[in-house]
Amino acid sequence: MHTTLDTLRMLLIKDYQLAAAALTPEADLAALGVDSLGVAELLFNIEDHFKISLPAEPVALHTLGEVAAFIDALVRAQHPGPVAPGAAGLPAALA
Repeated sequence: MHTTLDTLRMLLIKDYQLAAAALTPEADLAALGVDSLGVAELLFNIEDHFKISLPAEPVALHTLGEVAAFIDALVRAQHPGPVAPGAAGLPAALA
């Protein structure tokens, strides 16, 4: 099973052609060249992939690790059940 961070890396490599080596938990999104429009697009992709709804109010997320932790918290809140922390997968009933 892929972790949330692994899944984010795959999305960023596919959609933004970023180098895998640069996609560490400490990687700053702005430093990676993901601008505000890119972040908005990434958030839509995250909602679709993880089957979550992002809050309407903005959240300051600067690093890839912060984004992964935020997604994990939303998945736990919106899909309670046996999902391991950091796991990108959803319970079988939701997949």
